Amino acid sequence: MLVLALDSALAQCSAAIVADGFLRAARVRPAQQGHAVLLPVLADEVLHETGTEAPMLNLIAVTVGPGSFTGIRAGLALAHGIALGANVPMVGVTVGEALADSLPHLGIRRLWTAIDSRRGRVFLERDRAVTACDLDSLPIPAHPVAIAGDAAIAVAARLAAQGADVMLTDARLPTPRHIAVSGIRRLAGGLPPLPAQPLYVDPPEARLPAGGLRPPPVAA
Repeated sequence: MLVLALDSALAQCSAAIVADGFLRAARVRPAQQGHAVLLPVLADEVLHETGTEAPMLNLIAVTVGPGSFTGIRAGLALAHGIALGANVPMVGVTVGEALADSLPHLGIRRLWTAIDSRRGRVFLERDRAVTACDLDSLPIPAHPVAIAGDAAIAVAARLAAQGADVMLTDARLPTPRHIAVSGIRRLAGGLPPLPAQPLYVDPPEARLPAGGLRPPPVAA
């Protein structure tokens, strides 16, 4: 199966072509902003490097969150556009699902994915649900856990200080191959259904003007 994997949910953009689980080409770039400009360039580069035309793809897998509001939208907009234009199926993958695929040997530990939400808050993806909480009021796990994600160090330290059985992993950001493999699993029914839509936890920070939107222009 030939998969185009896309990610712009966090502080990087990545695009890759994965064939039958093997990475054929990948581009990964740091990106605090500008995801909508950078991601299409990376996608075009990996398609060109492998000689892949969009209709040749069997699947497009894209991260849906949790993460950056604008980054998630950029990734999904590109994935939807390619999928629609090439008539290729598309699936969404959470950041936690991609990280979990990179950590197959956790034993009895359950995986908690901690994503920095700024302002002293994190998004916690656990037990197939995502919640937001303050670093100073984290839930205490009743069982051994492993922590991944870009806020893993801060979360693991706070939980350990409160006596929790915690293991800090080295998985910080999702990698293209694991996004692709998780997408294949979802397409095959190995992961529960998930809409290929933004996985937002907090409401958007943008607000309408107090006086509402301006009326549409009147034709002369």
